[in-house]
Amino acid sequence: MTEILLISLLILAVAAIILLVVLLRRGQGGVFTQLPLQLEALEKRQERIEQILKEEMGKIREEASLHSRQDREELANSMKASTDSTLSRMAEIANLQKNQLDTFSRQLSTMSTANEQKLEKMRETVEGRLKSLQEDNSKKLEQMRATVDEKLHATLEKRLGESFQLVSVRLEQVHKGLGEMQTLATGVGDLKRVLSNVKTRGALGEVQLENLLEQLLTVEQYAKNVAVRPGSNERVDFAVKMPGRDGTEGGTVWLPIDAKFPQEDYQRLLEAQEAANASLAEEAGRLMESRIRLEAKNVKEKYIDPPHTTDFGIIFLPIEGLYAEVLRRPGLFDSLQREFRVLVAGPTTLAAMLNSLQMGFRTLAIEKRSSEVWALLGAVKTEFGRFGEILEKTKKKLQEAGDTIDTAATRSRAIQRKLKDVQELPAPDPMNAIGEMGEAGGSE
Repeated sequence: MTEILLISLLILAVAAIILLVVLLRRGQGGVFTQLPLQLEALEKRQERIEQILKEEMGKIREEASLHSRQDREELANSMKASTDSTLSRMAEIANLQKNQLDTFSRQLSTMSTANEQKLEKMRETVEGRLKSLQEDNSKKLEQMRATVDEKLHATLEKRLGESFQLVSVRLEQVHKGLGEMQTLATGVGDLKRVLSNVKTRGALGEVQLENLLEQLLTVEQYAKNVAVRPGSNERVDFAVKMPGRDGTEGGTVWLPIDAKFPQEDYQRLLEAQEAANASLAEEAGRLMESRIRLEAKNVKEKYIDPPHTTDFGIIFLPIEGLYAEVLRRPGLFDSLQREFRVLVAGPTTLAAMLNSLQMGFRTLAIEKRSSEVWALLGAVKTEFGRFGEILEKTKKKLQEAGDTIDTAATRSRAIQRKLKDVQELPAPDPMNAIGEMGEAGGSE
């Protein structure tokens, strides 16, 4: 209602303003003289309207307060009724829950009593079953114990019998082994007696050296019992064939290898070391060193003769321990190389040397085949040059033939131009015409 009154006031104000503007635009003097009267009338009207509006607003406020009072009374009555209803409903629900709880309590008490009775019965039943199970288990365990005792007794007797039989077999084998050990000891004694012979020891070293050479070199790369010095009857145990130097085409340079085994000196050294006798070990070492030097001198004088041989030789010691003792002597290995041009080698060292020589031989073979391939490539190059010359000549001949063909083609075109005015005959007739010409010529 208030909004409607405000809108009415705004409409009246706008109408008054519009009326005032219209009067101002007319610009007539009479209008300006009547303007105060009209304004006064307008003010009176406006006062009446405001009075009416105030009365209406007062009525509206009274009606609004009356309506709000009625609404508050109705709301209070409805809330009171709702509260009373809710309270009564809650009281009913509380009574119902109390009744249900009493019923549930009675049922729970009944169920607990029944469960106690059932549990008691179950306990009695379980105790009876457990007792019967214990009795049955005791009986079965007694039966099992008797069975196990019987089986253990039988198994123990069987295992003991087998063990005694196995022990007797092993004792018999040990007895046989002792017999074999006695035989082996006899063989070792025989071997010791054999090795006491210098010639036999040398043969043993030669056999080991020959086995190494057979394993690492081919038969064509070494020789046995070779007289490496021309005009001398001294023969080295083995010599490796080395490639000939420049100027000795097709010749052979020998690398002498001599096997030595100073067993007595080495044995004395080992015995002194085992006895922990330093002075005796030193004396045995000096004797062995003197023996090695003497052997190196013999190798130099008998087997080293450049250019027929290499400028050094090799002494082969068939035992690694002996070779290690030679290396252990201070300055011995270097002095042998410097004074006698002799290298001392054990089985492992000699195998490494022979492997190196084998690789060198393969390298030389590859170089030899490379030179052959190079010569073959030179011959192919020569033949290819000749083939190029032949191709050049063939090209010239083909060019001459092409020039001749071009000349013939030019002459044929010239003849065709000359015969252009001659009337051509039908296609089937030229051969007949040529035949007739031939017959005419024959008749003539």
